[in-house]
Amino acid sequence: MTPSPAKELYALRHHRLFQSVESARLEAVILNPSPTLYYLTGMQFHLSERPVLAFFKPGSPLALVLPRLEAQKAVDTTFPIQTFPYDEDPTGWVEVLQKAAEWCELNTAHLGLEPRYMRLLEFNLLESALPQATFESGEALLSALRMVKDAAEVQAMRQAARIAQEALQATLPVIRAGVTEREIAAELIVQLYRAGSDPTLPFTPIVSGGPNSANPHAFPSNRPLTIGDLLVIDWGAAFQGYISDITRTFGIGQLEPEFERIAQVVLEANSAGRVACIPETPASSVDRAARSVIEAAGYGVYFTHRTGHGLGLEGHEEPYIRGDNPDPLLTGMSFTVEPGIYLPGRGGVRIEDDIVISATGSESLTDLPRPVQILPA
Repeated sequence: MTPSPAKELYALRHHRLFQSVESARLEAVILNPSPTLYYLTGMQFHLSERPVLAFFKPGSPLALVLPRLEAQKAVDTTFPIQTFPYDEDPTGWVEVLQKAAEWCELNTAHLGLEPRYMRLLEFNLLESALPQATFESGEALLSALRMVKDAAEVQAMRQAARIAQEALQATLPVIRAGVTEREIAAELIVQLYRAGSDPTLPFTPIVSGGPNSANPHAFPSNRPLTIGDLLVIDWGAAFQGYISDITRTFGIGQLEPEFERIAQVVLEANSAGRVACIPETPASSVDRAARSVIEAAGYGVYFTHRTGHGLGLEGHEEPYIRGDNPDPLLTGMSFTVEPGIYLPGRGGVRIEDDIVISATGSESLTDLPRPVQILPA
């Protein structure tokens, strides 16, 4: 019988994980609900008051501690698994963890955890259940595991970009002077779902107009747009768990000359950054390429963040596109290129694209027009 694609996929991912675990001189890694757990199992769990913990030990089936009400999620997996379900009484949590650890022979083991997701709740339970075990961060090996995407992952991200762009185009007709940031954000969210996004969006869309557009991470407010505003929209969709993250900037009616100036500078910086996305070059070179354009124009102090971040199952993951990152860009790495200029109290411009490194260069998964578009007031 020919192995199923899913069986081969998870077997390969587990093999790579176990190689990394052994290279890091760990005996196992323990994960709670996170994108990494989804990557390794295809199972989705919410972080909730009921802990879920997965023990990945080389040479052993996955041991999964989970609420009995979610035990059905572990049925029909394509890889060996042993479940340890528990009932509603929290006083039994330590005991069930002890059973799982004993089954895996990890009572005195050196174990890796994922610090960005491992909560104090689960960590305290693990310390109580495994008083002789030792723990350390497994962040480096886990992030490296997911950093290079395969063809199916890239295709899912390409579809997430298509959905997001379609949703924005459907939203543009409602944007005009007098409409609030929240009203635009609400319409955009509806259009994301209509275009086919997963139910869980990557993040709440950033819709920021006028002075608010000078805040790179603004939340949509009740401020109505006015003529002359810059409008930054930063949004994304999800498809099969993989996400897009795009930013385009618009003008409401006629823009003042300096706004037109910074719009052109950011456009040139975005282009320079994308051109610098070359296999085997350091991530820092992309940051330098984009940043140098803005600095040469005299606005360097107003470019207040890194040029980009990795993209995949998370909105922010490795590799980080900043000036001190020497790591080479490898085929299959995906990340954003998003230079910006933010004039405090006045307005800002950001142009963001999603890039994937190919064997011969790079591809932009996003292709909406990049120049700042003037919308009728």
